[in-house]
Amino acid sequence: MVHLRGPNIWAYRPVIEALVDIHDLEDCPSNLIPGFYERLSAWLPTLVEHRCSVGERGGFLKRVREGTWPAHILEHVTLELQSLAGMPGGLGRARETPLRGVYKVIVRAWHEPLTREALHAARDLVMAAIEDRPFDVAGAVERLKDLAESLSLGPSTACIVDAADDRDIPAIRLSDANLLQLGYGARQRRIWTAETSRTSAIAEGISRDKDLTRRLLQACGVPVPEGRLVDSAADAWTVAQELSLPVVVKPSDGNHGRGVFTCLNTREQIEAAYAVAVDEGSGVMVERFIHGDEHRLLVVGGRVVAAARGEAAMVVGDGTSTVLQLIESQLNSDPRRGRDEDHPLNFIRLDSAARLELERQGLHGDAVPERGRAVLVQRSGNVSIDVTDEVHPDVAEQVALAARVVGLDIAGVDLVARDISRPLAGQQAAIVEVNAGPGLLMHLKPAVGTPRPVGRAIIDDLFPASEDGRIPVIGISGSRPTAPVAHLVAHLLRLTGRVVGLASSEGLFMGATRVTAQDSAHWEAARRVLLNRAVEYAVIENGGRAILGEGLAYDRCQVGVVTGIDPAATWPEFYMETPDQLARIFRTQVDVVLPAGAAVLNADDPLAAELAPLCDGAVLFYGLDPDGEALRAHVERGGRAVSVYGGMAVLSEGGVQIPVISLDEIGHAMVPAGHGMPIESERHAGREVESCDRWRYAVPAEAGDLSAMLAAVAVAWALGLAVERMRIGLRTWNARRMPDEPPLAA
Repeated sequence: MVHLRGPNIWAYRPVIEALVDIHDLEDCPSNLIPGFYERLSAWLPTLVEHRCSVGERGGFLKRVREGTWPAHILEHVTLELQSLAGMPGGLGRARETPLRGVYKVIVRAWHEPLTREALHAARDLVMAAIEDRPFDVAGAVERLKDLAESLSLGPSTACIVDAADDRDIPAIRLSDANLLQLGYGARQRRIWTAETSRTSAIAEGISRDKDLTRRLLQACGVPVPEGRLVDSAADAWTVAQELSLPVVVKPSDGNHGRGVFTCLNTREQIEAAYAVAVDEGSGVMVERFIHGDEHRLLVVGGRVVAAARGEAAMVVGDGTSTVLQLIESQLNSDPRRGRDEDHPLNFIRLDSAARLELERQGLHGDAVPERGRAVLVQRSGNVSIDVTDEVHPDVAEQVALAARVVGLDIAGVDLVARDISRPLAGQQAAIVEVNAGPGLLMHLKPAVGTPRPVGRAIIDDLFPASEDGRIPVIGISGSRPTAPVAHLVAHLLRLTGRVVGLASSEGLFMGATRVTAQDSAHWEAARRVLLNRAVEYAVIENGGRAILGEGLAYDRCQVGVVTGIDPAATWPEFYMETPDQLARIFRTQVDVVLPAGAAVLNADDPLAAELAPLCDGAVLFYGLDPDGEALRAHVERGGRAVSVYGGMAVLSEGGVQIPVISLDEIGHAMVPAGHGMPIESERHAGREVESCDRWRYAVPAEAGDLSAMLAAVAVAWALGLAVERMRIGLRTWNARRMPDEPPLAA
């Protein structure tokens, strides 16, 4: 199996490509296997949703009934197992190879380990159906579900990533947890659930210190409950008396509501609450109890984007069931409750706060309330009713101010108020906490009300409408030399004063630093460039083998270059040998050009030039022959081209020609001493001679290198570099090239 981790010849998204040898089953399509259709459709009835090439519901099963081959069936079964595990199906393909009975099976890889396991499970299921053996479908699906859950992002992080995807902002997962990079290089942002690279460590520290938060908010005029830190149970009772009962006792740096006791009215209750709270944090606070409903408001970028109201958890006695039994039958049976982030409500358990609540009512867990008696189990922690549209402007202003005072870009603000649609001042409401890294699920999946697009709000704050998190990425591929183009492009871009990351077959370069001399024209090295927060331009060389064996390291690029497609440069190990197959490899580079970007294609190479219609953006041709059919027709249609006229490298557009540099000057600047021989001597030396009707010039065959120079100039033009900067770069290339970097003609 080959994991193609980025755009590839099959899809824009990661896939797994598996070689499957069906041996003698090549002679046994599915309609010739007794009972196969019945077993497969009974085990996986949801395959009816697969339309396949028939183009209608049930299309795939129709193919199975009429007769198709195991590799095709393996593709669909793998996709369906992934779907049943919680991953949407996505792309699938089954393609023959030149070897009889050997197929390539391609399936969308949401998570590589999951797709590998799904392929193995699908193989076993298909073989069991062929051989009429039992197969535990439910067990296989359950194992895949467990694996998918362990690999998937949490719903809070996933909603942000989905919103980024909607805006065409690339996302890179940086760890097995929820740490992600959005964007590339110097324009990236990072998120960890609902915390971002803009979230201040100081602000997060303030939010954890509940007493400090309260004092800062109070100083800025934000309504907060009166209270202070206490150092003993006796001190807690003293403060409670000063504030007047009832009060709240809670840890000064706790979270998730652990150790929080509300509406305490007696010394015994306060001392018992203190004993629990002191073990949950580094200190204990006593605050005045605020009458009203608990609310959680989400602030993103200084504005309230969602609000939810909580409700008390209560059970009603039936005269026969204990409180514990009533909790299970009336509360925890609610499908909205669960232990993971897919459930908006948590399971109710009899923790110390709940037991204290029951004691106030003369009950305990094993008590049996009389029929019809309402029993309060939990006052807070059930925030799940969307009230975003009810928030009064004054409330929104006060809540946003609270987040700003603490310094958080994203904050979950806990507010207690009787009516959130009225100003706070008239109802003795108060903000009780400001939290960093708030959970988003209550807003994404409220138990009651409208889900809110909070992921989109976070993305829009991180990336205003004019930003997409992208640096210019220049991808250079082709079966003709690409390293000279990559290095000259990087040199031209360095003259802008920006930091250029270069991953090429000659090494990995970050700005002025040569990181490694090893071949870096591969996925891992390219990713290192894109992850580097200093990089402002990324120049990435992609060989055909890297595209076939790894995929591209980036999802889209600003400029995609194809230097040519040599029909003799084949990859038989990948079963890619014909000119059409080779063109499919390098069209990958053209396919990923952004609509606002450009493809730079070698007009002297017919296979490369034919890729032009596949580009979503503009197309620039380059070539040594200005009268070549493809280049001339492109210019006549209003396209841009770089070629040679009258001994000059020239930019052509709309009938206007802009000289860049004299070819004689290039010869002196770019060809080291001893290489500027007459044409006849070059021929005699066995060196390649490149020519056109208007100009003849000899360069060493191993350099490439007028053609590479024209390609680099075309890239610079596509990126908007000034002609004078191109000229300076071409003049200084060999003189200022980095250590061990190859000269264009050497």
